Amino acid sequence: MDDDYLSVATNAQKPLGADAVSAKPVHWLANLTLDFSEKNGRSYLAKRQHNGPLVIQKTLYPEGDTLCHGIIIHPPGGVAGGDELILNVNVQTNACVLLTTPGAGKWYKANGAAASQHLQFDLAEKSSLEWLPQENILFDGSIVNFSADINLGREACYAGWEILCFGRLAKGESWLTGKLNQKLMIKRADKIIWQESAHLHANDRFFHSAIGLGGNVVSASFVIAAGAVPTELFAKCQQLEIDNASDSKAKFGVSALPEIFSARYIGMSAQSARHYFEGLWQILRPWYASRSAARPRIWNT
Repeated sequence: MDDDYLSVATNAQKPLGADAVSAKPVHWLANLTLDFSEKNGRSYLAKRQHNGPLVIQKTLYPEGDTLCHGIIIHPPGGVAGGDELILNVNVQTNACVLLTTPGAGKWYKANGAAASQHLQFDLAEKSSLEWLPQENILFDGSIVNFSADINLGREACYAGWEILCFGRLAKGESWLTGKLNQKLMIKRADKIIWQESAHLHANDRFFHSAIGLGGNVVSASFVIAAGAVPTELFAKCQQLEIDNASDSKAKFGVSALPEIFSARYIGMSAQSARHYFEGLWQILRPWYASRSAARPRIWNT
């Protein structure tokens, strides 16, 4: 990270009132704003500002100066009911950025209050952003609102995935109570090119229906906004398989529109979902980003 380019404003204290000793819970309100720029072929973090516990680790360049990697960290490690996380990312012309997370996001029992995460990504002309976080785990009783607004300039490209785990399968815990509201909107030059939303209760028939999750507990999506996918690459994506031995119930597939590539996965394993998406990433990244896929080291820890 170049200190000459970086201005920082921070305030990471949890708000405490005079009655902090009372039983009333105090919620985390966290906001992180990042501005990335490009100079002489090098993408860099030009400005960061945060309030509350949402930060970025030191930027890294494992793929060379043209692509800036960053790791988004929520220090408390989990999100409780009433907590709110807001991530604003501005990518200036010609800058290229990859953002990920160090581990699974944990969304705890709500106790009647919703937790939320909002992503606001604004990409200038000929810029790129890859948002490739690790999975989000919804604990039983969680009430969660996820939303993302992505605004693309001309020739900007965006690739992002989301992997949701309903309950803690490894602990034998199911998502029996709770709510999920989910919204994604992608615009290019102020025109909507992709929009989807979901409003789910833990007891909805969707989770057991054959046209829903069919008893599976992992739902994942991968969206790339970079124009029309070349026919030969799309055919390779259609032929990509996963290891059914690790997730015999998994269903997955891809679709393509003139502006959007979309992949879906439902199954019993977040790891299997990510392996599938990484396979697609290896096929498609040379097309939309002009570079081969290189796994961030944090994924191996």
